[in-house]
Amino acid sequence: MIFDLWDTTHVQRQAGTIADYFRGLGLDDDAVATCVRLRTDFTRTHLVPRDGALETLDELRRRGIKRGLISVCSSDVSDAWSGFALAAHLDDAVLSCDVGMSKPDPAIYLLACERLGVEPPDCLFVGDGANDELAGAERVGMRAACILPPGREEPVWAEARGWEPTLRELTDVLELAGP
Repeated sequence: MIFDLWDTTHVQRQAGTIADYFRGLGLDDDAVATCVRLRTDFTRTHLVPRDGALETLDELRRRGIKRGLISVCSSDVSDAWSGFALAAHLDDAVLSCDVGMSKPDPAIYLLACERLGVEPPDCLFVGDGANDELAGAERVGMRAACILPPGREEPVWAEARGWEPTLRELTDVLELAGP
């Protein structure tokens, strides 16, 4: 029951703060504070870069390529962001909970480009395909590549199945990014 509620309310969690979400469930202030603390602690523990991420980002930096992130997430991610290992390896991060928009809204991709000082045709968007993100990136003029989750032979998300290119490892980005 609780997992079904969590799975079916992702849009509400990504639109405001995680505290607002818990208040919307009818919880009192003490319960909201406890839930926020537990969720933020969970996020700090489990929000870890996948294998090869930091090395790939560092190589892209060495090549002079700007690196950004667009994430559909709730405010617990924003609250924990500065302590997240990935943060120091990116030039910018656009978090849906902070900007009030989500993938595949064209505005979130364009905001990321604006903040990085780049044009969409000069961007390679890499994602697992959730939220129709790959097609969303292409609709604004970016190139998009699907990255498979570790240990998977095909994407989790139906809209990403058959996507080309599909990458197995993050280090494969280096071939697509150029010198």
